[in-house]
Amino acid sequence: MSGASLMITSNQPVGAWGEVFGDTILATAILDRLLHHSHIITIKGESYRLREKRRAGIVPAPVPAATT
Repeated sequence: MSGASLMITSNQPVGAWGEVFGDTILATAILDRLLHHSHIITIKGESYRLREKRRAGIVPAPVPAATT
């Protein structure tokens, strides 16, 4: 029976969850159950909170990567 909704957000990609949980097998089992019948929405870009902190001078701007 399925009649409820659940939204989970993370600032870590799904592929890094093994490292987050400290156990790849556990993370795989959790993700298997969470992602079955789910919709995944990936949002790219800087978060609004981080952007506002940078504007306020609380967090320094990122240093551009050097090109060779």
